[in-house]
Amino acid sequence: MDDVVIVGGGHNGLVAAAYLAGAGRSVTMLEKLPHVGGAAVSASPWAGVDARLSRFSYLVSLLPDRIVKDLGLNLALKSRAASSYTPDGGTGLLVERSPGEATVQSFRAVCGDLDDWERWQRWYADLELMARALAPTLLEPLVSREHLRVHVDAVARGRVWEQVFERPIGATLQELFGNNLVRGVVATDALIGTHSSLHSLRANKCFLYHVVGNGTGEWKVPVGGMGAVTAELERAAREAGAKILTGVEVTSVESDGTTARVEHSDGAVDARFVLSNVAPSVLGRLQGKEVHDEPGCQLKINMLLRRLPELRSGVDARLAFAGTFHLDESYDQLETAYLESAAGEVPSVLPGEMYCHSLTDPSILGPSLAGHETLTLFGLHLPASLFEGRNDELRDRLVARYLDQLNAHLVEPVQDCLAVDADGKPCIEARTPLDLEEELGLPGGNIFHGELDWPFAENDDEVGRWGVETDVGNVFVCGAGSRRGGGVSGIGGHNAARAVLERL
Repeated sequence: MDDVVIVGGGHNGLVAAAYLAGAGRSVTMLEKLPHVGGAAVSASPWAGVDARLSRFSYLVSLLPDRIVKDLGLNLALKSRAASSYTPDGGTGLLVERSPGEATVQSFRAVCGDLDDWERWQRWYADLELMARALAPTLLEPLVSREHLRVHVDAVARGRVWEQVFERPIGATLQELFGNNLVRGVVATDALIGTHSSLHSLRANKCFLYHVVGNGTGEWKVPVGGMGAVTAELERAAREAGAKILTGVEVTSVESDGTTARVEHSDGAVDARFVLSNVAPSVLGRLQGKEVHDEPGCQLKINMLLRRLPELRSGVDARLAFAGTFHLDESYDQLETAYLESAAGEVPSVLPGEMYCHSLTDPSILGPSLAGHETLTLFGLHLPASLFEGRNDELRDRLVARYLDQLNAHLVEPVQDCLAVDADGKPCIEARTPLDLEEELGLPGGNIFHGELDWPFAENDDEVGRWGVETDVGNVFVCGAGSRRGGGVSGIGGHNAARAVLERL
């Protein structure tokens, strides 16, 4: 009998396996795909093209430096040259990674004055103070809401707790900033992978996890693509002694609270503990329960370009696309897109954001692709329900619409810049929530495995626990569906490993 069996080979499961095996425990991981990594993988979608794209998840912020150090991971995460660029007619809002005169002048051009720039600086300085206080707690047992509030209030200034945890982020942004475009640039962090109005606290949860990573909130590029992150985690787990089986599909999980049996396509594994690295609803089905899925809401487009297109605004494309390029993401456009999609309609204007991985990390492109660049687009407010019964048709239609919206800001159509594969086909692919469900097993294509949770205990019984427990004493959630999961973080895996080690 093993000490632990891990269901699913995503990055969180690999983190848990490395910690547990490193502590001398016997660990077996079962993954139904031919490889580990889940959504954190690198691959080329195009025939004969020597590229290693981060096909699904693509940036890293939430992975704590502590996990990297604990597991001895050899990872390089690089800062982008710019934080973001948002076109606005003949001009645009440029936010440099270390804001200088170009950022100041772009605020003046877009807003007419520097009032919003001054508010921006104060807001993000306050958020960083909050992040520094909150980030270390994500790897510790849960504390109460009041305890965390006092902790944040002790270091962060003003009304940050109220603005982030208690008041809808939309109301806060409308109060803080006068310009609709500035509000939208801030608001997008509240909507990545989350189908919500900005006037719901659901958006606040998403915003929180997008600004606290490692106490800075900076989103970095993994050198070598997301597959490099997975490769290092797999190495650490295997070298620690974990047994990793791929091409093995789990069919049921049974437990009496003391011992468990996990049946799979090649037999069964008995263990003292089960860690579930699949979505909570998937675990529920494996346990024979009736469950409800929380569908996803995004479209991912990957492109390979022979060159970056020039922008009509005259801003250097190598700067504009190095960071997050916001496409039709003003505050009003974001809220309208949500209301339309919530009513079952495809948004009349599609909000999305892009960035060019290869500008920061050219290593993902082989020698034959010298001079080429990648372009990744993440589309918001496109819930899985919109694609049901018309997935292929709507996917193609949305890709065409997104390219048209991008072309409105370009000197030449982006289609003229696309590379072609070995078969002469344009190097562009898109994945809907339904595609993610079919290819990765994500219920409804939800990249967070469900709705995100606050990083504190919801009741007194949860204080001191790890946010990974289930209603069965020896079955834990270790993936994105854990209380402080979501994104490429490893936090769920770390916390599940700690919960098990406390009991062994």
